[in-house]
Amino acid sequence: MRTINIAIGIALGTTMSGCDNTPDFDATGIFEATTVTVSAETTGKILSLPITEGDSVKAGELIAVIDTTMLELQLNQVLSQRNSAQSTTPDVSAQVAALRTRIAHQQQECDRIARLLADGAATQKQSDDAGAALATLKNELNALLSTLNKSRTATTDNVTAIGYQSDQILRQIEKSKITSPISGTILTKYAEQGEFATPGRALCKIADLNNIYLRAYFTVSQLADLRIGQEVTVIADFGGNEQYEYPGTVAWISQESEFTPKSIQTRDSRANLVYAVKITVKNDGRLKLGQYGEVRL
Repeated sequence: MRTINIAIGIALGTTMSGCDNTPDFDATGIFEATTVTVSAETTGKILSLPITEGDSVKAGELIAVIDTTMLELQLNQVLSQRNSAQSTTPDVSAQVAALRTRIAHQQQECDRIARLLADGAATQKQSDDAGAALATLKNELNALLSTLNKSRTATTDNVTAIGYQSDQILRQIEKSKITSPISGTILTKYAEQGEFATPGRALCKIADLNNIYLRAYFTVSQLADLRIGQEVTVIADFGGNEQYEYPGTVAWISQESEFTPKSIQTRDSRANLVYAVKITVKNDGRLKLGQYGEVRL
């Protein structure tokens, strides 16, 4: 009877150990990368787009050129308008020089009549007339100066506005030469040489595949063991028994929960709400976007 009990105990122990399905990971996720969609900023025919999917590009490298013929014609027209406006700017000193000469001569005449009046050789009416003539000339000078200054200010403002227009066109011409904003790999090419580009049209998508991250999902009970900057182990699954471990760093923890994605497994299969976490990983060239990965804390 005792032997039977021992056998039963061994059988139960074997059954219980076989039911231990605790996973050897704390979370799972998908490898992702920060992508940048490069779009056209001007309108025109695509003259050059010397990239293909899979190409590596550096930040600042020329990846597309858009025709600028129309922009250059607009620039020439604006520059012609600016030159014309500058040529019509009034020369204040030249236009008032003759009037200042007349005022100086009339001032001398007033002084002469004043001396004659003091000697009794001129009448008061002559002195008053000379003074009135001098005042009239001075009023004419003030009016002319005011008119010329207003005209010059208006012309200067017009030239400045035209200068802004030329700067905008030059900026558009510069934007017709499109460079890569980051160093990375061309993931998708949306246009071809010879097609017509418009502002906002996507030309290609670039991603830095050297520095990628695993977007994993943790349950609320695991958040107490997570912090920004924490070192973790990331396991990349290549199918079968082929797995590689990588050091990872927790870079971001979501502040809001979400329902567990269908493609994600959690340590607690009963959990309905999870928190997304980004874990940065240095790619050695084997990791691919969309690949499955696991995390061990």
